[in-house]
Amino acid sequence: MTSPFAANGPAGRLLARIRPAVQVRRKERQRTAAPHDGEGGVPAPATAAAGILRPGGGLPDRLVTVLAVAAGLAVANIYYAHPLLTSIAASFGVGSTAASLVVTASTAGYTVGLALLVPLGDTVNRRRLLVALLLVTALGQAASAAAPGIGALVVLSGLMAVTAVGAPLLVAFAAALARPEQRGRVTGRILSGVLLGVLLARTGAGLLAEWTGTWRSVFAVAAAGMLVLAALLWRLLPDLEPAERLGYGRLLRSVASVVAEEPLLRLRCLYGFLTFASFSVFWTSAAFLLAEEPYAYGEALIGAFGLLGAAGAIAARAVGPLVDRGRDRLASTLLYGANLAAWGLLALDGGHLLVCLVLGVLLLDFGVQGAQVTNLGVLYRLRPEARSRITMAYMTAYFLGGAAGSALSGAVQSAAGWAGVCAAGGGLAALVLLLWGLEQARA
Repeated sequence: MTSPFAANGPAGRLLARIRPAVQVRRKERQRTAAPHDGEGGVPAPATAAAGILRPGGGLPDRLVTVLAVAAGLAVANIYYAHPLLTSIAASFGVGSTAASLVVTASTAGYTVGLALLVPLGDTVNRRRLLVALLLVTALGQAASAAAPGIGALVVLSGLMAVTAVGAPLLVAFAAALARPEQRGRVTGRILSGVLLGVLLARTGAGLLAEWTGTWRSVFAVAAAGMLVLAALLWRLLPDLEPAERLGYGRLLRSVASVVAEEPLLRLRCLYGFLTFASFSVFWTSAAFLLAEEPYAYGEALIGAFGLLGAAGAIAARAVGPLVDRGRDRLASTLLYGANLAAWGLLALDGGHLLVCLVLGVLLLDFGVQGAQVTNLGVLYRLRPEARSRITMAYMTAYFLGGAAGSALSGAVQSAAGWAGVCAAGGGLAALVLLLWGLEQARA
């Protein structure tokens, strides 16, 4: 006897008629409850000041400010050691060459993190990835605070820096959440936070170490800060599913594919490399200029000089709305011209005119930061599903330029003094403007 629940039984035939209608209604409810983000993911709700956060839905100003601060604190981890090298060398009884390996290791580790971890933002849950990296960074900073010797500190600094790549992940995350018409402005504010972290980390670390009497306190406070930041971002950020599902090996290969297939990405990576190299040429040798006559500044005043650069970085936020309105060509022309003009001011009277030096610093930082905002604003229009990989490619080129600029600055400073520094930095700025002009002539 045939069961009534068999496929050809009466109940089975009734279920066969009902099931398609139920499935259609279920799909309709899913679309209504969690609309697709347009990039392949379906966001889970996260409450913020402006309501539900979802890709392309917009970001409230308060959250943008929080993300900018978070990006600055994340990138600051690789710069805290810079003003502490003398104290570290004295503490462990080593020379300046051995102590400087701490900075070398952190720079190398950060580059590795950019290449190997930032692309994961396109294929894993970004919120969980960010929080996990911040927690590991906190562990690394805590271990650095208790390092028993210079060798251990060098290794710990390198490992910590690998995971200190929250800033580029936050830039890509914010760009994904922002509305298209606000993306340039949001990106500009987050990047201002990044540059402020770069500039102010040295000042803050030096002041804290002087106040507490030990360099170890800087790393301990940094560890606590990362724990607080991890908890805050876990609370505020939406739990978005990734736009793509790729294996790790395929993901890394796809970065090379994106770079190979996008000539605009290659060009903007080159511009970013050269502009940040020019920026680093100045800041690497500025301390030598300010320590000599006619300035003869002490460490505190030299560190505070970074506040001028911070003012220029904040001013560069005005570039974001230009990019949002599609005026990125005009913005790029003005900013690359500003970089070159800044070096003209910095070179006047051998750098001994304080007014020109101040104006030059403001203009240089405005131009460099504004150029970065413009570059990423243009690049984020290319492939929404690959923003983390685009960010990784650009930021890797950007920080490699910074490392190259620092090395070049040290060489020309020792060989030709401030005149050589200005020639090197101005030459890089002129090269960017020349390449940009040639690109526009071909367009």
